[in-house]
Formats: sequence, C-alpha cells, structure tokens
Amino acid sequence: MKRRDFLVGAALLAGTMARSRAADLPAPSSEGLDRITAYFDNEVGSGRLPGAVILVQQHGKPVYLKTFGVRDVRTSLAMTPDTIFAIHSMTKPITCLGAMMLIDEGKLALTDPVSKYVPLFADTKVGLEVTLPDGKLELDLVPPVRPVNIEDLLRHTSGISYDYIGGKWVEQAYKAANIFEGQFNNREFADRIAKLPLARQPGTLWRYGHSTDVLGSVIEIISGQTLYQFLKQRIFDPLGMTSTKFTLATEDELARMARPLPNDFILLAAERDRLDHPEWQSGGGGLLSTITDYQRFSQMLLNGGEFEGKRYLSPAAFKAMTTDHIGPGSGVGRDYFYFPGDGFGYGYGLAVRTDPGNAKPPPPGSLGELKWDSGSGTYFAVDPKLDMVYLMMQQTQNERSRITPAFKALVYDCYPEGLRRP
Repeated sequence: MKRRDFLVGAALLAGTMARSRAADLPAPSSEGLDRITAYFDNEVGSGRLPGAVILVQQHGKPVYLKTFGVRDVRTSLAMTPDTIFAIHSMTKPITCLGAMMLIDEGKLALTDPVSKYVPLFADTKVGLEVTLPDGKLELDLVPPVRPVNIEDLLRHTSGISYDYIGGKWVEQAYKAANIFEGQFNNREFADRIAKLPLARQPGTLWRYGHSTDVLGSVIEIISGQTLYQFLKQRIFDPLGMTSTKFTLATEDELARMARPLPNDFILLAAERDRLDHPEWQSGGGGLLSTITDYQRFSQMLLNGGEFEGKRYLSPAAFKAMTTDHIGPGSGVGRDYFYFPGDGFGYGYGLAVRTDPGNAKPPPPGSLGELKWDSGSGTYFAVDPKLDMVYLMMQQTQNERSRITPAFKALVYDCYPEGLRRP
C-alpha cells in the first residue's frame, strides 16, 4: 500500500470512529434552542437587528434552522434560508483553502517568498516609528529581516495591515497611498500593498490585514484564472455552493440580498465600496453567500477536508490548515488587535481553540474548535467534540460585538454543563 493511500485510509477510519463516538452525544435541548429563538426574536422586535438566519447542525443534519425578521427594512421582504449576505472576512477561510489546495498539489510552498509571484514585494520595507530628540515622531524604513512568504499570508504574520489597525503612522500611510482609488484587479491591488511599509517584521506579530487579498492574487497567478473562476471550479461547484460569488447578476439575486439598518453607517459604506469595485475579487472580504452554502463548507471542515465523497485536502494538508501556527515557540507575538481571542491560536485562515483561556469560567466551546467571523456580523464555528457546526448570518456592524458572544453562549447552553467548556 502506498503511503498516501495509507494516510487517507487511516484518516477515514479515524473519522468513522469519531462519528461513531459523536453519535452517542446528546442532541441540543429543546429548551436551549427555544432560548436562541427568544433572543433573536427580541433583537429583531426591539429594532436593533433587521433580521438573521441561524443554523445549528449536528451529525451532518440541521437540528435548528430559523429565520428572523426581514432582509431589508426598505422592502420588508422576509428573511429566508437562501438570503444572500456580504460575509466580509468569512471569505478568508475559503481563499486559504484554495491556497492550501495548491500547496497540496506542489504548485505553491509555504516557504515561497511572495516576491516570486508579486515581484514588487522584493523591495518592501518595514516601517519603524522613531521619536526624535525634540519629541516629534518620524517614520523610518528598514529592510525586512527575511522576505514575506506564503505562510505569512496564510497566518497573518506578514506585517501587512488594515488602515484602521495599529499605530497612527499605519493609518496615515495606508490612507495616503489611496489603495482603493480607481478601478483595480487583484494583481494591481497586490502591487499597491507591496509599495506600503510593513507594520512589523515578517513572522513576528499576528496582525490582521490585506494578507489574504495578496494571497488571492497569488492564486490567480499560479492558476491562470480569476480568483472567482478558481474558487468556483475547485470549491463552490463541487461543494454545491451555488449562491456564493463576488457580484450579483440577476434580479432574483439582488432581491435576496440582506442589507444593514439605515443607521449602520460603517456597513453601508462598505457596501458602497463593494459596489464601486465590481472588478475587485477580494480574497480577504469580497464574497457574498448564504447560510445553506456556508454550512456545506463548514461541514467539509468538520469532516476533515471531505464532503459527500470528495476530498478537498489531503489529511496532512488539512491538519496543517487547522493547527495553531502562532503559539509558543513560533516567535509570533500578540497585541491588542489579536482577533482570534482568548484561548485561541491561529492556523491557516482559521482560529483554532488551543486552551481554556484566561477567563474564569472559560468561554464556552471545545478544544480543537475552529471558527471565524466578519465585520458584517456573520459567524461560523466547527466543533469536532460535539460533531457540530453552527452559523449566524446577519448584517450588523453596530451590534455584532454584543450579539456574537451571546449567540455562541446560547448554542453551548443547549448542552449539559460538562460539554459546554473545554
């Protein structure tokens, strides 16, 4: 037997044993599910949320799927399971899966310098804020200690930032560069990012930013396809994610689109930016999707990289994607802007629960749990211990920081105390 066949066979056997054990787990309590319903009924009824769709799935089957409120308060069209949402940063795990497929096939390597694909990165410098004797601050540019590589893009250790994260100089440098000016595609955007200073030396700090957008450009260069063509051929079509795309084309799709409340100014501005740049297929935040589409992606992750008989990643590549790569011994620091949160490390495009964390009692969840969310309020998580995926689709920047932890707590409150926490 070939080693690869052995590994696949071992992984499938392990998955079968895990599912057998998981079948003995209790289903979520009806009382707990009723509390989820009451919570979102109240959010919509009080006017804080236009609507939402919630899904809890265990052993591969929905145990709770409910819609609340409306897609858009302007039209009063009811929320439905096929409502389309701007999923913003929940695009990142999908783009990273695409990159891991290329790594799996030997077409891309974690250690490849990004400059191999985007040559301007060969000249990228690191920004250092220096205090002058008179107390004024000045930006000094120094060479990177090593090139930014593909692993840095996957795990957010490239030093590439967003304009709203980090020191004042980062915000000023990004805004002065006008990186969203005019029309641009992924390659042109990657060139714009390469001309900006890095916020930190590569490999030294977890810093959220445009890393996954640059990764999308790398995928295009290797595949010879647009990012959407690649993702559609390799992920969306095989998984049956028929409503996941970067732009909407039909009247039916436009009518199914969820929109934030009129006072959610940050999300409305993001929506305008998206509509102004239909040519930009942002691998870091540009996808639109439905809860029924994204649950198929989530279930594939729960299945260890396999769904309905098709394997998307080898066991080794899947393990690499879902293992913490920024923990002790990695040399990667964390600061105030560490979004995975307490008790979580970070793999390649996904947060992974590594320990209970510092809070007492620890936040709900399980060791090995995978998750990510977005600035538009969408959230998904994969819990292997409970053989469960759970998702929330909504469009709210104003309320998401309050609703997201409440939703997660409500899901785990459906289970006995011993299964709620790591």
